[in-house]
Amino acid sequence: MLDLRQIRYFVAVAEAGNVGRAAGQLHISQSPLSRQIIQLEEQLGVALFERAKQRVHLNAEGRAFLAEARGLLANAARLEELGRNLASGASGSLAIGYVEGAVHSGLVADMLKDFRRARPDFHLQLRSRRTAAQFEDLRQRVLDLGFVYSPAPDGDPDIDSMLVRREPLVLALPEGDPLVDVAGIAPGQLDGRVWITVVRQPGDTNRAQFLAACAESGFVPDIVYETADPLTSLGLVSAGLGLATVQESLRAAAPAGIVFRDLPWFKRSVAIHLAWRRNDRRAVIGDLKAQVRKG
Repeated sequence: MLDLRQIRYFVAVAEAGNVGRAAGQLHISQSPLSRQIIQLEEQLGVALFERAKQRVHLNAEGRAFLAEARGLLANAARLEELGRNLASGASGSLAIGYVEGAVHSGLVADMLKDFRRARPDFHLQLRSRRTAAQFEDLRQRVLDLGFVYSPAPDGDPDIDSMLVRREPLVLALPEGDPLVDVAGIAPGQLDGRVWITVVRQPGDTNRAQFLAACAESGFVPDIVYETADPLTSLGLVSAGLGLATVQESLRAAAPAGIVFRDLPWFKRSVAIHLAWRRNDRRAVIGDLKAQVRKG
């Protein structure tokens, strides 16, 4: 295995054409520099210089070796710089998971915009995952961060999390619905109405949580349609097929033909948490956590 220090010494002597001058540039004594060059030649099994008094000249083999040696040192310098950048978080790659609510709330877009401005050379992979799948991917180091609906399990030795956004749910009605003109919709006015809900498979708890919140509020919904995401639910509301509750930030993304009303008495909201591995001490992870917390 070649020693990079010997390669640097060889290039210095080759470019200076004099061992004494090269030794001065390298801030070492002439004698150890000469020994290092001789050791390199012995290791390679070929002479690289023609020696005459105080001067040395590259021979044909030395000239061929010099071109490759310069390339090797340049690559080593780039590798060293990459290592520093990775340590500081200036470059590298991250895989970030997200639930759709993090996109609708603008958390993902805001993070990407600020992150790209601060670290233009960093590569980010975004992966849509359910909350439980993200926790498992974090443990397996498939993901580095995750936007999830639930906090990390209590006492989890591997995963930690923090709440970064909580949005109330608002009622989405078709424009022609009689409740559009009602000021302050009461729970009883929603009793028995046709509803559209989101079901996330497998292991969905959304429907049960929705029904529990409705019962606590004092009405029973007639769930006729189940969709895979809230935007699809809003499409059905726009078509006049029923009512739905969605996170407040979806007002801006809703199709035409929908009216939104606040339900301050409805005890349910959409919470978005940021999750990470407890033992991940990288500067970039700390910076992203601080950025999301501040945003």
